[in-house]
Amino acid sequence: MNEFPHIPFRLDDFDAETRLERGTRFRDWLDRRRSVRFFTDEPVDRRCIEVAIEAASTAPSGAHLQPWTFVAIGDPAIKREIRIAAEKEEREFYEGGRATDEWLEALAPIGTDWEKPFLETVPWIVVVFEQLHSEDGDGNRIRHYYTKESVGIACGLFIAALHEMGLATLTHTPSPMGFLRQILGRPTSERPYIMFPVGRPTPDCTVPDLERRPLEDVSLFLEAGSATGPGSPEDES
Repeated sequence: MNEFPHIPFRLDDFDAETRLERGTRFRDWLDRRRSVRFFTDEPVDRRCIEVAIEAASTAPSGAHLQPWTFVAIGDPAIKREIRIAAEKEEREFYEGGRATDEWLEALAPIGTDWEKPFLETVPWIVVVFEQLHSEDGDGNRIRHYYTKESVGIACGLFIAALHEMGLATLTHTPSPMGFLRQILGRPTSERPYIMFPVGRPTPDCTVPDLERRPLEDVSLFLEAGSATGPGSPEDES
């Protein structure tokens, strides 16, 4: 396979103060994002979904194979079929013994259950599939690499793009999700990864009053002269 041609690349350059200001503003904007479970049926222009998918497709991927398929569903009949199948799996999870007591206890503060009426209410459901492999023009199989990591990054950018447009979503993953491949007629080379209901929140929408973990709980900085690091005395016991 021939190498990609290389082209010049330049990033905007900012002074240290401006970088921090821009980063802080971006962080604060993302901190306003929340998962929503109460949606209106207000129409959302298809082009908004297309732009969000295009934004997601700027994600880095293993060998630049972009191993994802975004299936956007606006047909009410298909949305209903998805809801019925998803609620069947979710009921088995919540009430049929699939979920451990520990798992249910962790979910309890969020207040979720097996009923998912929003799957019919929202104007769009976007189902993301990870492509396990693809084929070239001669029908030869092309193996994909780091598919889960690549698709996960793309999904994160998709969420951010929706948030930028004033649209809400929810990362919905009923387990198992094989019904999505069947309903949507996707090939066996694709595996359902995540489902996004997309729309506008209701005027009386509420979300759990959550707190995000502070920086010190989710990060570790190892700088020159740092007294703490792998193998340091503080780590030995």
